[in-house]
Amino acid sequence: MTLNGWLQILFFLALVFLITKPLGIYMARVFSHERTWLDPVLRPVERVIYRVTAVDENHEMRWTEYCISMLLFSAVAMIVLYLIQRLQALLPFNPQKFVGVTPTHLAFNTAASFTTNTNWQVYAGEATMSYFTQMAGLAYHNFISAATGIALAIAFIRGIARRQMQTIGNFWVDLVRSCLWVLLPFCIVGALVLVSQGVVQNLRPYDKATLIEPMQVQKTGADGKPMAGPDGKPVMDTVTQQTIAQGPVASQEIIKEFGTNGGGFFNANSAHPFENPTPLTNLIEMLAIFAIGAGLTYTLGRMTGSQRHGWAVWAAMAILFMAGCVVAYWAEARGNPLLAEADQRVTALQPGGNMEGKEVRFGIANSALFATVTTDASCGAIIAQHDSFTPLGGMVPLANIMMSEVIFGGVGSGLYGMLVDVILAVFIAGLMVGRTPEYLGKKIEAYDVKMAMLFVLVFPLVILTFAAIAVVEPFGTAGISNPGPHGFSQILYAFVSGAGNNGSAFGGLTANTLWYDTAIGFDMLLGRFFMMIPMLAIAGNLAQKKYVPPSSGTFPVTTPLFTILLIGVILIVGALTFFPALSLGPILEHLLLVAGKTF
Repeated sequence: MTLNGWLQILFFLALVFLITKPLGIYMARVFSHERTWLDPVLRPVERVIYRVTAVDENHEMRWTEYCISMLLFSAVAMIVLYLIQRLQALLPFNPQKFVGVTPTHLAFNTAASFTTNTNWQVYAGEATMSYFTQMAGLAYHNFISAATGIALAIAFIRGIARRQMQTIGNFWVDLVRSCLWVLLPFCIVGALVLVSQGVVQNLRPYDKATLIEPMQVQKTGADGKPMAGPDGKPVMDTVTQQTIAQGPVASQEIIKEFGTNGGGFFNANSAHPFENPTPLTNLIEMLAIFAIGAGLTYTLGRMTGSQRHGWAVWAAMAILFMAGCVVAYWAEARGNPLLAEADQRVTALQPGGNMEGKEVRFGIANSALFATVTTDASCGAIIAQHDSFTPLGGMVPLANIMMSEVIFGGVGSGLYGMLVDVILAVFIAGLMVGRTPEYLGKKIEAYDVKMAMLFVLVFPLVILTFAAIAVVEPFGTAGISNPGPHGFSQILYAFVSGAGNNGSAFGGLTANTLWYDTAIGFDMLLGRFFMMIPMLAIAGNLAQKKYVPPSSGTFPVTTPLFTILLIGVILIVGALTFFPALSLGPILEHLLLVAGKTF
């Protein structure tokens, strides 16, 4: 570990702090229908959209109507994306003449992935998806899936803020405003900034470059696997040209980060120099991942009339974020203990540490920071291969997702996940003093706690059920590249990433199979929508309640004590649920590594 590395991490957190208030105020104004500086341009567009789609922007919805609207919209969007993939050979903007996405289970998996804001990818984007599919299919879903998350977070905040009301807003209005006022303006500016730094943005066919010296590469079959001859030796091919893929990258890159989607235009994701060419773009992309999640904490405080509570929630997120950074950076900078006698020095500026699977442009500190950021939020973008991290370093991304990614989190989903933990925290505080718990003037009763527990239990149930099947059946274990606890971590991470709607891959797992495409597809759908339903039920129930003035027995939710209790609840819930699985994976692997045993 170096002073320079720590300064970069602290500088990043300081920037997140600085953008929290202005972005939070802006979003509060947008969703409270207060005037903003973009209204003269966007209000006419908004009215046209409502007129064309027959939406009454003054109509308020109960939580059930809000939920049904969201589910139907998501279902139709998923079907459309599936059809675009299958029919892309017949659609325009396909200069590489890519055929429709096959097999069908891959198209299903990808449609479920982008609809749920997961962006799990088991294909190479530049070799599979046409420009039309990338733009009209994947990038479009990056916007609407992120907007759906923001809309639901705002609905939850309204449920807390409103008193004795039956409604929590209008899903269609919240969706449109999320896209027009929040996502689109920032992404237009952000894409132009990325282009200025060298991120590609064009519709040209791929270029061909002639190599100075021919290169021998192993041939691959139609299934993508390396070919071998009858004698078992690799079948080699002589390559004289290199294909340089390009396309509308910048426009997808910025919403991939700002919307915490994570799906890269290229297979190498944000490690690819066309997606992330400079240290500045790396910083911008990390800030974009945390921006909305951080800003929504201030929006929470402003719309509920308790700004100190918003900052208390922000503080809990920041502390957990730094804890993850410390562990990941320490583990990676320490390196492999079995290579203690070897020289692990990379450069004069980056002494020691585990550089396996990392981009030399970014080094250990930024790799650990990026891995922590992207798994704190529901963003699958990567600049380093998590599979190549040390056991404890790789456990940090895994544990971050296991905590339901409430540490700033995905756009919207991070905040409403955190608010469910807040309800559990005040419930526990109420049990300690023997009175009905209260949260910002609302009594937390049996129905709220039951829905909160349903929200909490769906997540591990989905993950552990699918993972248990995969580790005992040949169709599951056939995909792992390492035996022992590391192979178990590969399988566990895949289903954790899917249900957590993160989308990053641990790596090393052959997941483009009928079993994994189908299972992870349902894993993503259940982890997204089966957790949204009880959350909206809580919002609807809170909105109906009358305001109860605080008394001397009310547990304050604006103090450092509350922040500590909230952190404890998050850690305890995650530890009690997933600690046995972590013990069989990265923890066991670490202990065996220290003992000198590898697989």
